[in-house]
Amino acid sequence: MSDTNKPDGGAVALDRDAPAGDEARDDKAKGAASETVEIIKTVFYALLIAVVLRVLFFQPFTIPSASMEPNLYEGDYIVVSKWSYGYSKHSIPFSPGVFDGRILGNAPQRGDIVVFKLPADNRTDYIKRVIGLPGDRVQMISNVLHINGSPVQDAVVRTEEVVDAFGSRPAVIARETLPNGKTFLTQEFGPGLQLDDTPVYEVPNGYYFMMGDNRDNSIDSRVAMSAGGVGLVPEENLVGKAQVILFSWTPGASLFNPVSWFANLRPSRFFTRLE
Repeated sequence: MSDTNKPDGGAVALDRDAPAGDEARDDKAKGAASETVEIIKTVFYALLIAVVLRVLFFQPFTIPSASMEPNLYEGDYIVVSKWSYGYSKHSIPFSPGVFDGRILGNAPQRGDIVVFKLPADNRTDYIKRVIGLPGDRVQMISNVLHINGSPVQDAVVRTEEVVDAFGSRPAVIARETLPNGKTFLTQEFGPGLQLDDTPVYEVPNGYYFMMGDNRDNSIDSRVAMSAGGVGLVPEENLVGKAQVILFSWTPGASLFNPVSWFANLRPSRFFTRLE
């Protein structure tokens, strides 16, 4: 009798072990699924926070050319404040047509360094300085900037050799003072170059006239959009005000070569406030 009960007892024990193993596997699967869900939620919230910060507060940009020398150099990594001029559809990644005009709009000041969408395609990011406000008349005469018929004050600071796409050539670094008292350095290779003498540009309401600080090496509002230039910039296209150079490296640094990051760093430009 006892011998007959032993196999039955063993069978019962085996039957009890089988569901326990299934339950452990189920619990493990549920735990893995729950962990995956938590990871997805964490990534989603991180991306959401990043998008909100980018849309409402700050956006980084890398300077791709020499058009803003001697204040911004190719390879400077800058931070732009998005709230400075309010918000338009271009404040949102990919510029979706969710609304027209600006929300909480503030007018830029003459002399601000501004990132904007190129009017020709409304996609490409450009960076220039605001020179002409709505209602202004802007003109270059013999390499001298004129606003509303009056020459803008500038004073030569130094001359230096500058290496660019045209080789090494002497450049004049001057300090320009706009009518509102804003001062900054400009770089020029003139006089007598293509953009040193221009017609009068009248800036209509709702538009801005932009110029690069590298006056003879900047395709800006002096060049019509139909000729491949910037032309006049609608206020809707303003993205934000450039505030600070976060860090900088010389051309030649490669994202895929970390050694080049350190070899090409320009520490003297780190955390430089823009004027």
